[in-house]
Amino acid sequence: MRQDAWTKDEDLLLAEVVLRHIREGSTQLKAFDEVGKRLSRTSAACGFRWNSQVRKQYKTGIELAKKQRKELKKKNQQESIELEEVEVQSTSVEPTTSHERELTFDQVISYLQVYKEKEKAYDEFKEKFLEYKEKLKQLESKLSELEKENQLLRRENKSLKDDYLSLLSIMEKARKLAVKEEEEAVKLKFQMAPNGNLETIKK
Repeated sequence: MRQDAWTKDEDLLLAEVVLRHIREGSTQLKAFDEVGKRLSRTSAACGFRWNSQVRKQYKTGIELAKKQRKELKKKNQQESIELEEVEVQSTSVEPTTSHERELTFDQVISYLQVYKEKEKAYDEFKEKFLEYKEKLKQLESKLSELEKENQLLRRENKSLKDDYLSLLSIMEKARKLAVKEEEEAVKLKFQMAPNGNLETIKK
């Protein structure tokens, strides 16, 4: 997968695809997947680029796409209502013309296509949800391991610090003792005793 800097053309492609998916009632995750495949980038990288840089440049476009999505949804609902009305009318004993039968076919096909797209989007969303759930579980496990490792390192660090302070204390005591012995040696002088032996005399 690419990790180089984004170009203006890539940002434009990202914006066009995301706005199209918003208009059509699809998800942004699906848009990021599509852009990622076309640019050889990861879906996460496309999502990060959109949220951090590109989205703020297309606020008006996003609002317009949402409005169009709402209108499309309203249109689909109206077609669904009309289809139900046609189904009710089809139970009537009154004969229908060939034109009415053809219109019913178109409505059925349109309804099934919309339903199929919604079912596909739901399956993709469910798959992504399970994938992210598994990743979250792995991250939580990794975090637990890192916390344990951090606690162990803290204990080891404290032990090393205590040993270091103890060593400094011992060295300081040894230094003071050496200085004291040196000072006492300087203070001593010798003299000849009457018996011919040397005696030490403190100053």
